[in-house]
Amino acid sequence: MRFGITILTDLPWADARPRWQAAEELGFDHAWTYDHLVWGGLPESPWTTATPVLGAAAQVTSRIGLGTLVVSPNFRHPYLLLRDAQALEDLSDGRFLLGVGTGGNLDATVLDLPELTVRERVDRFQEFTETLVALRDGDHVTREGRWFSTSDARTLPPLRRTPLLVAANGPRSLRFAARVGDGWVTTGPTVETDEEWWAGLAAATATFDEALATAGRGPTPRYLLTDAAPHIDRSGRFALTSRGYFEEVAGRAAELGFTDLVTHWPRPDEPYAGDVAVLEEVAREVLPGLR
Repeated sequence: MRFGITILTDLPWADARPRWQAAEELGFDHAWTYDHLVWGGLPESPWTTATPVLGAAAQVTSRIGLGTLVVSPNFRHPYLLLRDAQALEDLSDGRFLLGVGTGGNLDATVLDLPELTVRERVDRFQEFTETLVALRDGDHVTREGRWFSTSDARTLPPLRRTPLLVAANGPRSLRFAARVGDGWVTTGPTVETDEEWWAGLAAATATFDEALATAGRGPTPRYLLTDAAPHIDRSGRFALTSRGYFEEVAGRAAELGFTDLVTHWPRPDEPYAGDVAVLEEVAREVLPGLR
């Protein structure tokens, strides 16, 4: 199993830079950030978008993968995203990991965009992703869609080394991720208890396996983003609450076939309240034995 850490963009670069460097020095395989204009978890905090931060992180690291969890169509066009991905692939020397998903709706609300039903938001995301794939795989791309269109879009240089990781939780999205993605990302279901969350993850992996088989595709990487689904009974704790709890989460994720586990850099308060000392202990003493 590989391990990643998510670093939020609420801090100035002078404060965030040591965290990105430490993520590499501690031996994490990949480091991530969210891509929002405003994040609902910290709606009153300073915030920046993901792509410039990842570009800066690429300049102060040399090995670790760098990714988005996740880019959404709430404020991005797939052609602009392709251009950003090309730049990040170059800046990182092929270490960029492109996670895409439907995303939370706050950004669209802030921009006063038309309100969409859940089904329409999934429809829009699938069109967004299919357009992105067409741009990645072609040149002089012309597409006319309900939400996203291009006219003779030039796409050089080719995007060669950046995997497309598709976020999915529900059955329809899981089938889509199995069909078009180079990997699957999930936060698991929103449920009331921790055990229901693990049961939902098990059901999702079964659906994803079936969809891969239907699509005639072999195994693909599977990224589990922990900590993202609060449970009413508070049993779903931050993975870095303790060394023992992290080991439990990693073990159960491995049993379900996840290839990658991603947690969050501890913060002094919610969300993701925890102790950096636990992060360091897990990185140095636990991760080597779990790989």
